[in-house]
Parts: sequence; structure tokens; C-alpha cells
Amino acid sequence: AKNYKPVSGSSHTLSSTSLVSIPNTIKLSMLNSGLLSLDEKNPLSQTMPDKPTELRHFAKLCELRRKFPILYKLEFQTAVKVETNSCKHALRKANALKNQNPKCIPYDYNRVVLDKYDNTPDSDYINASYVDSLLKPNAYIVTQGPTEDTVLDFWRMVWQENCSCIVMLTKTFDFTKVMCVQYWPPNKEKEEIYGDMHITIQSEEELANFHIRTFRLFKLNKDNERLLLQFHYTEWHSHTCPFSNAILEFRRRVRSVVGTIIKANSRIGPMLVHCNDGGGRSGVYLAIDANMELAEEEDSFHVFGYLKKLRQSRKGLIENVEQYKFVYDTLEEFIICGNSWFPVTELSQRLKEKSLKDPVTKMNSYQREYAQICKQTPRFTIGDCAGGHRGDNREKNRDVLCVPPDNFRPYLSSFQGNSFTDYINAVFVDGYTKPREYIVTEWPLQKTCGEFWSLVYDHECSAVVVLCQPPHNSQQYPAFWPESRHSKKYGPVFTIDHISHQHYSNIKSWIFRINKKVISLTELMAGVKAPPRTVQLFQLTCWPMGHKVPTSTNSLVELMNMVERWRQKTDYGPVCVVSPDGRSRAGVYCAANACIEQVIQHGEVDVFQAVKTVRRHRPQLVDNMTEYKYCYDLVLHYVLHYLNKDLKEKK
Repeated sequence: AKNYKPVSGSSHTLSSTSLVSIPNTIKLSMLNSGLLSLDEKNPLSQTMPDKPTELRHFAKLCELRRKFPILYKLEFQTAVKVETNSCKHALRKANALKNQNPKCIPYDYNRVVLDKYDNTPDSDYINASYVDSLLKPNAYIVTQGPTEDTVLDFWRMVWQENCSCIVMLTKTFDFTKVMCVQYWPPNKEKEEIYGDMHITIQSEEELANFHIRTFRLFKLNKDNERLLLQFHYTEWHSHTCPFSNAILEFRRRVRSVVGTIIKANSRIGPMLVHCNDGGGRSGVYLAIDANMELAEEEDSFHVFGYLKKLRQSRKGLIENVEQYKFVYDTLEEFIICGNSWFPVTELSQRLKEKSLKDPVTKMNSYQREYAQICKQTPRFTIGDCAGGHRGDNREKNRDVLCVPPDNFRPYLSSFQGNSFTDYINAVFVDGYTKPREYIVTEWPLQKTCGEFWSLVYDHECSAVVVLCQPPHNSQQYPAFWPESRHSKKYGPVFTIDHISHQHYSNIKSWIFRINKKVISLTELMAGVKAPPRTVQLFQLTCWPMGHKVPTSTNSLVELMNMVERWRQKTDYGPVCVVSPDGRSRAGVYCAANACIEQVIQHGEVDVFQAVKTVRRHRPQLVDNMTEYKYCYDLVLHYVLHYLNKDLKEKK
């Protein structure tokens, strides 16, 4: 590249003939640095994977794209230039009003044609397209989210096409915009009727990133009724990409059910996939699903080839280069991590196998898994964590190298005076059944006790879990709750009243009432009231300072159970988890809790993914091998000593 000389008097571009002799890596470097335009007719076809890539070579393909990100753009721009087909039906005046987004409409050749109503022109139109997978024709129907005007047509299509399931990839509301009308009943007691179709909810399961609902569909004039599953991914905001491991888990749940349905009924119809407009997010899901299906059958991926197929099937599928890159990243994660879950019945045997060392690498499975987690840990820049680095907030951190990213920190909303900001060093952590189920924070400093109670009050935490017991009257770790029966004030507006306490071996617990005084003139004039809130604080006393694990595993599992029983009596607000430094201990508590929930709900164990999940927003959680291995020990202890009792209570 250093010897590059302009050709034909041009100081910016190379002629296409002169490119032939330059190695591809140099051409890519030139593309990356802008010396070469994407519009040049350059012979870079070798870098475009026109054939399926074997799984064993896929990591190299991804590595090349990380080195030369321009390749994503090159592939995307090449694929979206494929010949477009006619869209006459979608553009008719009567039908144009039925489209949410004019950029995401069906081609005429593969649109879903509804049975026509008598004497109603264009009643056969719905914004929906048949799309092939890499193995099967018409494997999917991609459609837009129903609107008030099209919800009846949506259900007509579901019945007519005998859809195997519904995969929904959007919230009904995103910020202030309606993305999609809620086309199902609000609860199990209600029935909704669309034309001659009656719909009820038979069951609903809630997980952190998605909900699974079973609908019962029937028509009064027909004998047959149908059960239909809807898989609703709830944490994928428009114009963003979700977390790869969460999408892979979602896809696993969908396929475990749909695969069974298809095997049992050969006449079952396509999978129905929709986001808000049947464009970007739907295309991403199809690309991941179809490529993983190809991998299961033929040990290969064809990412670029399938993008071309998607764009020939419907306008707007995979919206931009970021989404296309996300497909690559997610498939790479699948290759690297594989299936890390296993049935709880195999737990003891699996743990024995995991402790065996590989004779070549001298590492056991725990070490290999943890090394992989560390490799895939997100990195946040100072810009991502700007709030914690601001001049007026820096002194509120025990360690300026461990501050929360602004996108995932809980903002404080209680006004405590002009010298206070919205910042506390705390971060949201997802649970197994609820997003943002935990708030992890450090032991408050002398000057941040008011902020701590603002955090608990503003985010309606149902419980506070303190995972250490510093020395009494410690200057480094000041008391931030009243241990006596007297009320105590923290900061200018919060007073904590002692309601009751119960102390057990290794666990202390208090119930407090948080009283807030309104001092903002604006709020006072508006008549804003600040109702008192009740919270239970639990302190584990058998995890000495400086110890990597507690002296009693049983007490920690018992503490988790006590917190869960308390939350069942209250409104399931977040749990605020306090550790000495906001990084050690807390990750173990959150990850083990998520694993225990998975054991109870699905009879599965997946410590690897639980730890990956808790580290998403704070990479320093579970930051050593001892804590990682201890997560497994906690789950084993729970299964051996608590599981059967808890399952009986649930029944």
C-alpha cells in the first residue's frame, strides 16, 4: 500500500485493470481507509462468500470481517442491489393504506393471497410475503405488525395458512410510538372476537427477554379448534440490536416447540414472523434461524447468499449493515459457545466431568468456559460511562474504573437539593424471568447514603440484600440503615423507620418504612405526594470481608429463598444487591438466582449463559474463577437440598 502510485493522473482512485495485481488484503485495507471506492469495479469477488461456508471455517470468515469491517458494507450493498420484483398489489390506492411502512411491502409473485370477500375488491390483500428458508420453500410468512385496520386480516391469514406459531419481535409500544396493536386478549379471563374467529389465552409464561403465550382459536360454525403458540420477544427496541445470547435462547425455545409440532402434523403451515413493519428485525431473525437450520443439516452457514434470497423475497428484510453484522456475530457466538445447558437430572454427573483436566491444555471445563466468557466480555468506553466520570459524580465512586454505563444505570429522580445529581454507582442486571430484576451497587460512602435510599425508593425495590458485614463503626463502610429501633435520617429528604426485625443464624433481616419529604418547590406547588414505601433488608453475616466465598453455602441459598418468599408477598420490585465494592459477590448472587429459576421453571441448568448475562452491563461481576465455580456449587446445593420441597409447594 505504501508503494501505491496514482494511475492516469488521478490522485484518488485506481483503474480497475491496475487492481488485478494487488493482493486482496491490500485492496481491503485500501477500501477500509477510503483510498478505494465501493463503486470501483474491483475484483474482490474472492472475499464474497458465494457458496455456503463450512462451520469449521466460519470463525476465520468473521475474523476477516472484524479486521476489515468494510466487508460487511460490501456484502450488504451488493446483496440489496438484487433485481426487485413488481409490487403492483401493495401500491394500489386501496391497499397502500394497509401498509405501515412503504419501504416494507410484499412483491406480487410471493405475496400471501387471502380468500376474497364477495363484492369487496382488494380484500385478498395483506402486507405479508412467503419466504423460503435455506432448506424449505415457504418456510416462513413475514408480515407487518397488525394495525387497527388490518388486525382482522391478520387473524384470517393465521387461520387460512394454518400457521405453526407466531414469532413477534417488537413491543406493542416503543417509547411513545405504537408499533403494533395488541391483537390478543389482555388476560386469560377475556375473549376477543375478530370476524367469526374467537381467541382466548390458555397459558402465558414470562421470561426476561420474551413471553410465550398459548392461544386457543375457534370458530362457532366449525368443529375444529386450534392451539397456537406466540413467542413474543420483548427486549428488541427498534433501530437497535439485542444481545446475541438472548436471541439464541429465544430461537432455541421456538424451535423446540415448532419442531415437535411439524413432526406431529405434516400439514402444518409456515412460521409467521413479524416485527412492526415486517422489515429489519424480521429479516435478522430469519437469517439467524435459516442459517442455524442449515448448520444442523449440512454443517455450514450461507449468510451472504441468504441475505440475497431475503432481499429477493421482500423489500426491507435486514434494514442496515449493523443488523447484517449482528447476524454474523450471533452465528459466530453459536459456533463458539454451542449448547451450554443440560437437564437438571444430569447435574451431578456433569459437574464430575467438568472437573476433569484435558491432558493437552491442562484445563478443565470450568476453566475453559470461564476463559470463553472473559473473551466475550463487553468493553465500555469512558464515553459509554460519562455519568460516572462527570466532575460532580467522580467522588461518588469507590473505584473510578468500575462505573456503570449510562444506558444501563438506574437514574435517581427524587429531588434532594441542587447539589445532588441523578447519579449513583449502580447497574441493572437481568434475571431469568424478568429484565432489570436486580440493581447491583456498592456499599454507600458517607456522602452517598441519601442517594442509596433514593435508589431504593425511586425504583421501588422490594428487597435490599447486603452480602457482607464490615467491622462495626467502620469509617470505610459507614452504616446506612438503623440497626436500633430508632428512626434515622439519610440525606436531606429520606427518613428510615424501623418496623420489625428477625435475626437467624448467619442472616439478619429488618423491615423498614422509607419516608420521603417533598422539598422541590415545583412539586410542592403541584401538590405532589410522596407515599412511604416498605422494604425488607437482608444481611448475610457469614461472608467475611476478604473471603471469596461464604463460610456457609446453605445460608446463602436460604437467604435467596427468604428474599423470594418476601417478594411473593409484595409487588416483585427489583432486588437491590449490595457488595463492598459493587463488583465482587453480587454477580454470584444474581447468576445463581437466575440458574435456580431456570431449574424450577424448565428443569435445566445453564450457569455459563447466566454468568454471561450478569456481566453484560458490568463486566467486573463474577470476575474470577473461584466465583464462577461457586455458582455451580450453589445450584448443586439448591438441587440437592431445596428443589423437591419448593416444587411441592408450587403444586
